[in-house]
Amino acid sequence: MDPLDVMLNLEHVIPYYQPVISADTQRVIGYEVSASFFGKNNEHNSLNWFFVDSQIPADFQLELSSYILNKVLDTYLEQHETFVLFINYNAKLLHENNGEVLLSNLETYADKGLDLSNIVIQLKDEDIVDEMDSLHALLKYMKAMGIQIAIDHVGQRNGSLEQLVTLKPNLVGIDTGFLKDDDLPHLYSYVHHSLSMLARKIGATLLFKGISTYNQLNYAWRNGGRYYQGTYLKQAEPDYVEPDCCKEKIERDFQLFVNYERKKMQAQLGLISLIHHQFITTLHALSPDDPYDKIIDSVGHACDDFVFRVYITNEEGIQLSSNAEKNQDGTWELNPAGKQKNWSWRPYFFENIIRMNLEKKGILSDLYTDIHRNEQIRTFSYPLTDDRYIFLDIPYDYLFEQEGLL
Repeated sequence: MDPLDVMLNLEHVIPYYQPVISADTQRVIGYEVSASFFGKNNEHNSLNWFFVDSQIPADFQLELSSYILNKVLDTYLEQHETFVLFINYNAKLLHENNGEVLLSNLETYADKGLDLSNIVIQLKDEDIVDEMDSLHALLKYMKAMGIQIAIDHVGQRNGSLEQLVTLKPNLVGIDTGFLKDDDLPHLYSYVHHSLSMLARKIGATLLFKGISTYNQLNYAWRNGGRYYQGTYLKQAEPDYVEPDCCKEKIERDFQLFVNYERKKMQAQLGLISLIHHQFITTLHALSPDDPYDKIIDSVGHACDDFVFRVYITNEEGIQLSSNAEKNQDGTWELNPAGKQKNWSWRPYFFENIIRMNLEKKGILSDLYTDIHRNEQIRTFSYPLTDDRYIFLDIPYDYLFEQEGLL
């Protein structure tokens, strides 16, 4: 489609609304607005390309942005709506005139009764880089006016975390479209878990977008998403929808998610119980004064079915024993290379030490990738004494065979 055809036929451009659903209430809390062009035979074509094509004059993009925003806000005020409007905006256009066109538009409607806190301006993460310095002050000013700021497509390139810390948006948009339905890599989960933690620190909310499958909704739910959007829930339409249009579906899916997580917790507790029983039985046959290497060798052999590495550290993270390691042929051997290594730098090390001291019981770690084996494993840690702790590494093969441990 020729951009000039669009500009000469603005009466054929209409807004489309895609619902954004809240996990809290399972109701529509707002809509992401997009522009569509209705051509011959009533077919409609998305105009998302129009706002990102660098060959299209900025004046055209600004005019079309203002045109569609005015149509949206006219309808919004006429119908006395109070939901949130998510408005996509090109960060380079904001930079072009320091946001004057957009802000002038919004201020005009604020005078007519628009609550600016119901407006979310969505900027793509990749468009912000070149305008970081100028945008920082502008976005801070917009937030002071009550306008909410969202940064989209976060986590798909380097530098995103720095931008979040600097700009402190109200919402962080994560596009699930790049995740294949049957292959949601755990490494992505770690990235988005970090984003969830960072968002919490800066007071931002996670919005997962492009959800087109059950698995992607589950992924968003497990990774701290408060708001959801995508065709799996509801397609974009030229009109508003009923606020409860997705409630029944989401409630049903949430119940399935909860049931599955409960089964996972039961599986993990079952593994802890199995290890603890076998472990305690073995320790009772040993003396507290036995050499550390004898202890780990005995524990390794006793837990041969579900462990491939055993070692002991003190409360400061210094490894006191060798590594008892299981070879590919099933035999065990002691590797002294681990002695005196310091593991206190590992995430959650001291948190787990304190937990073990307080609770006087073992802890099963989350999934993580073992550096040496390059595979996902879990670690079971247990307090031998008040200042000595034993660690048992559980291989991927065993976890894979047990339901709920991956």
